[in-house]
Amino acid sequence: MISKPDLEKALNIQKERGENLIGEILVEMGVAKEEDIAQAITAQYGFPFLPLTNYEIAREIIKLVPDRVAKQYMIIPVDKIGDNLTVAMSNPLNIQAIEDVEMLTACHVQTFVSTSSDIKNAIEKYYSQ
Repeated sequence: MISKPDLEKALNIQKERGENLIGEILVEMGVAKEEDIAQAITAQYGFPFLPLTNYEIAREIIKLVPDRVAKQYMIIPVDKIGDNLTVAMSNPLNIQAIEDVEMLTACHVQTFVSTSSDIKNAIEKYYSQ
């Protein structure tokens, strides 16, 4: 998907900034799209991909995760069945985020991958109401 020189440049930027997410740097550089990164995470780690663009989330689901937590971890609750809470996040490898949400909600968290833009838009849409 990307060239070796682009990857090396992105890794150098990552090292300089001390950031974790190489995918966001690749998107910022213009060598990959957010959807490409989300699909790569899906393929590599087996997390299902969930585009949020046309997805409607119930108000009672949104209330389960405080806005500060959603913004901090770039995570949005999507659905709840029993004690299973489905969330979408751009970095599903953030174990701390998952553990914090599980502790706050007393639910088992099931993780889906979404793009950063989708999650930012959903946070803006649901938490600004």
